[in-house]
Amino acid sequence: MLTGCLHRPAGPSGEPQSFWAWLKRAAAPRPKNLLEEVQEAMREFERGRYVVAFEKFQSIRDRYPTTPYALLAELKMADCKYYSGSYEEAIVLYEQFEKLHPTNEAVPYVIFQIGSAYYRMMLSPDRDQTNTRKAIEAYERLLRQYPDSPYSLEARRRIRRCRDNLAAHEYYVAHYYFRVKRYRAAYARLEYLLKTYPDTDTALKARSLLKKVATKVGPDWQPGQSPDS
Repeated sequence: MLTGCLHRPAGPSGEPQSFWAWLKRAAAPRPKNLLEEVQEAMREFERGRYVVAFEKFQSIRDRYPTTPYALLAELKMADCKYYSGSYEEAIVLYEQFEKLHPTNEAVPYVIFQIGSAYYRMMLSPDRDQTNTRKAIEAYERLLRQYPDSPYSLEARRRIRRCRDNLAAHEYYVAHYYFRVKRYRAAYARLEYLLKTYPDTDTALKARSLLKKVATKVGPDWQPGQSPDS
C-alpha cells in the first residue's frame, strides 16, 4: 500500500512478518466474537475504509486491553491515520506505540512509518523544510538502531531524496539573494550548500551560480566570512 519502490514486508498489511509470528504465539484462544471483530476490522482496513476500520480497532483496544489483539489494534489505528492522509495524527499514535512497547518486533516498522509520515508532508524547495529534516532524523534513527531491517533500503533512498530537497531549498534562497544583489549572502548560502550536500544534483547548479556570485562580491571579502562583514 506504500507508494514508490517500498519493499512491502510479508505481514497482511505492512507490518513485519515477525510481528505476526509473535501475535500468533501470544494469542491464546479467545472468544469467537473477538476474533470475528479483529477479522472484520482488518477487512475494512484492506478495503481502504480507514475511518470505519479505525473505530473498530479502537473498540477492540478499549474492550480487550489485556489481549495481544489490543496491541495489534494500537498499531492498526496508527496505520489507519497514516493511509487516510492524517499524518500528524499518525505520528502521535506511532510514537505512543513505540513508547509503550519499546521492545516489540514491530518497532522498526513504526519508526519507518514515523519517517514516512514526515516524508509525505515534505514541502517544495521554496517552502519550509522542517518536515524534510524530521523525516531524515527518523530514517537515520532506523538505520542506526535496526540497520538490517527490511525498511533500510527504502529509508536510504528517501534520505537521498530529502537531501536533494534540502539542497534545492538552499539553492532557491541563494538564487533569491543573487537576484536582489545580496551577493555575499548568496555566496555564503552556496558555500554551505556545497559543503553540506556535495553529492546532490543541485550541487552542479550551485557551482555554476557560485562562479557568477564570486565576480560580484567585494574584493576584500573572503569565502567563509560573515555575509554582513
